[in-house]
Amino acid sequence: MKPVRAAVAVLTATLFAAPLAADEDPMVVQINRMSLETATGIAKAAIDACRKQGIQIGVTVVDRDGVPQAVMRDTIAPTITLPISEGKAYAAVMFNVPTSDLKDRAGTPIGRVPGVVMSAGGLPIQVGGALLGGVGVSGAPSGETDQQCAQAGVDAVSTDLEMSM
Repeated sequence: MKPVRAAVAVLTATLFAAPLAADEDPMVVQINRMSLETATGIAKAAIDACRKQGIQIGVTVVDRDGVPQAVMRDTIAPTITLPISEGKAYAAVMFNVPTSDLKDRAGTPIGRVPGVVMSAGGLPIQVGGALLGGVGVSGAPSGETDQQCAQAGVDAVSTDLEMSM
């Protein structure tokens, strides 16, 4: 009977100690990520939104680390749209704001960092306060139109993303 009492004592001590351990910093952090299908859906919806206006664009969707996850260029969009869209998506996710909010910083040293494009057309992708990634669009006649198409891409999946969190 003594081994059983010892096991019960250890189990009881473990159960009561567990709430104390919860106050400590976790050793592993869980991070939500977009699926490839979600990233591709954002990119396709952005292209479709610009196509409705007769505009050919390039679009890049990056993950929360700024790494491209989906890249699309419409049929006759100039190839330069791809690096610009990637730079907008990267800036949006690194600063966690629409790139239109960064235009005043574009002429500063941070705005000259290679790969960072601080002109309108990039948006962070957020759900329930969690940053999942960014989307950048390039090729429209104005950055505002780029941003509207990027927003259409995010809007196309936002309800499904919210339901999945």
